[in-house]
Amino acid sequence: MWVTVFMVFWCLFCSYNVRVCPSIAITQMVIPHEESANGTSAAASQCPDYNLVDTSTTSFNPSLNSTNATFAVNPNISGVYDWSEQKQGIILSSFYWGYLFTNLPGGVIAERFGGRHTLGLGILSTSLLTLATPLVVQYGGLNGLIVLRVLMGVGEGPTYPALSALLSQWIPEDERSKASALTFSGAYLGTIFGMSASGIILKYTSDWQVVFYFYGAVGLLAFLLNAAFCYSKPDEHPFISEQEAKYLKEKLTNNHANSKSIPWRAILKSKPVWALIIATIGNAWGFLTIASDMPKYLSGVLKFSIESNGYLSSLPYLCKWIVGIVASSFADHLIARGRLSIGQVRKIGSAVASFGPGVFMVAVSYAGCDKILAVTFLTVGQSLLGCATFSVLANSLDLGPNYAGTIMGLVNGISTLSGIVSPYLVGLLTPNSTVDEWRSVFWIVFLMFAITEVVFLIWGSGEIQEWNDPNFLTDKEREREKDVVEGVQLLQTKI
Repeated sequence: MWVTVFMVFWCLFCSYNVRVCPSIAITQMVIPHEESANGTSAAASQCPDYNLVDTSTTSFNPSLNSTNATFAVNPNISGVYDWSEQKQGIILSSFYWGYLFTNLPGGVIAERFGGRHTLGLGILSTSLLTLATPLVVQYGGLNGLIVLRVLMGVGEGPTYPALSALLSQWIPEDERSKASALTFSGAYLGTIFGMSASGIILKYTSDWQVVFYFYGAVGLLAFLLNAAFCYSKPDEHPFISEQEAKYLKEKLTNNHANSKSIPWRAILKSKPVWALIIATIGNAWGFLTIASDMPKYLSGVLKFSIESNGYLSSLPYLCKWIVGIVASSFADHLIARGRLSIGQVRKIGSAVASFGPGVFMVAVSYAGCDKILAVTFLTVGQSLLGCATFSVLANSLDLGPNYAGTIMGLVNGISTLSGIVSPYLVGLLTPNSTVDEWRSVFWIVFLMFAITEVVFLIWGSGEIQEWNDPNFLTDKEREREKDVVEGVQLLQTKI
């Protein structure tokens, strides 16, 4: 069981490597723009860059109100592509254009044919495309890169549905919080590694292409390990012990793999499913805004060096991972002891993972150019987001384990709209990378967290839904037939 959890974790870890590494690499790919489009008004709200040399005077004056000083370009920056903030936003969001359309099909395929192969093929395709990125940029430019990122999204779309289908066949409900936290922490640790290692690579090689070659190779390794050690169901695993197989068979009594029909109408009419979808939209908006654009905030606003940018961008994810693991173990303990129901644990976790990060993200913008305070607020806020691993991210397994892949595909597919809109909106709202511009971004994050969480608290659930039963459709049809028969008999009696 835990071997499967680790393999799914590793695949998710590598998928986030290739997803976030462009966020760091792009800071070195583009030509830095020294002049503000709005003149002195924008310059007045920009943070000073202590990494640059003041060429107007012999002494450096870091006053924010000084608009006379001009700064030499950082010699460590060697960008060659003249892409505006808006174009960078399109690049970072284009991944989710393709990602949007393969979540739901990926979930259905994973349930029907097994999550192992669906997950593995996704990792293989995105790894090969990552290796091809430098060549595509060289010959295809901006448009070529956008098309490649769309194709990467297509390949990675089935990842979450496939891993949900896998977990539903391997993890009992009283161990689900911890297993989900360990699995979904692959996203956080993958982000940590993707950002911090990218910063180190760029510092010592000064070549953004190496970033893509490195993560493409790591992804290929994940594919090979997945093919060797990951299996869709316990009865397919050649090395599982009889004791574990018996234990899982007894525990997973609500699971019936490869159900013939998917109760689409019941799922689409389910209030808990829609509450989960809306909560995931808010969670994804906050997470993806930070994952895609925080390196730009640290570089463009707070003026951190590329190496510090990688480290500091990854720090919140390390803390988030720790919080997720610790809190999920405590959550499973409460469920096993009967102190709280599964639904109560999911709602408490989601509330902490929404209101906490929302408040601290707004606080980041009011910290202004105080680097220590801003990074502290960012780290605390993102740490609390770790509670999402055992709440909204695990909820599809609670509602319908037989259709966990389909539900996750539906939920994750719709929430992908956050990944499409958020980076592009950030590009529109922050053309000059000023504190004031970013404050609007962080207030939007807070509102998305708060509004969507209220919906989940009202209509969310941790109970298995009736449509999880593979005979649900048959039973309903029998009831309808019975009603018709009784009506006909009643009519005959009256006649």
